[in-house]
Amino acid sequence: MSNKIVKIALLDMYNGVPNQGMRCIIDIISRFNSVVSFEIFEVRVKCELPEIKKFDIYISTGGPGNPLLGDGEWDKKYYEFIDSLSKWNAENSVKKHVLFICHSFQMACLHFGLATVTKRNDTSFGVMTIHKTKEGLTDPLLEGLADPFYGIDSRDYQVVQPKLSVFAKKGAKIISLEKIRDNVQYERAIMAVRFTDYFVGTQFHPEADPISFVSHLRNKEAKEKIKNMKGKKKFRNMLEDLMDDDKIYRTNETLIPNFLKMAINDLMKTKKMLSN
Repeated sequence: MSNKIVKIALLDMYNGVPNQGMRCIIDIISRFNSVVSFEIFEVRVKCELPEIKKFDIYISTGGPGNPLLGDGEWDKKYYEFIDSLSKWNAENSVKKHVLFICHSFQMACLHFGLATVTKRNDTSFGVMTIHKTKEGLTDPLLEGLADPFYGIDSRDYQVVQPKLSVFAKKGAKIISLEKIRDNVQYERAIMAVRFTDYFVGTQFHPEADPISFVSHLRNKEAKEKIKNMKGKKKFRNMLEDLMDDDKIYRTNETLIPNFLKMAINDLMKTKKMLSN
């Protein structure tokens, strides 16, 4: 196997906001650096999008703001790009693999007509308990994670009201859901979707690592904001969850690596078959 034979395009949706998310994603990709190379495209700031033929795997990041709104330029081009990837996969043997995270996930669910995106009553932030669905129990993306498992959540919007007839028509599957909240009468948000064999997405941040999150809490203003949002007891519980090896560490070490292993193996297998 020659070096750097798989190329990854990172679609930066952070809108120029300094963030730890991209660093975390790059850190995970670097675990595969004997095989992969990557390039970053600033979608929202510079309206940059990659040339499809040049890349094999795409990771579209989270980002701040309202997923229902764009500037009429970058969002239009982004949706056209996603359609081009779908068209490529329908017409070619070597498939393109895509992971949508948080903001990108919300946009993908909207674009494919699978569900509704609404503003939450309050911000969801911190360590979230996430439950696998029946389909999620056997989805390779979540292999190696417990049920429930844990992820870092940071969102003002949510994907709800799945259009099950559209899911069935497109062959898409809900693979995880928000925790059950008996004390409130809100619908459980969709936390991950298998759009196709090659497109998958999560509402939470599978790239997040505890060290980055704790470093964020060293900022006094951020720390007080979270305490006010969650209360002191929940804040302490969140810190304990962050240090638990079977929670955020496990998700960071499992989910995106699962996605990359599946994509790389599929690409290698297909390219080898075509070369014979």
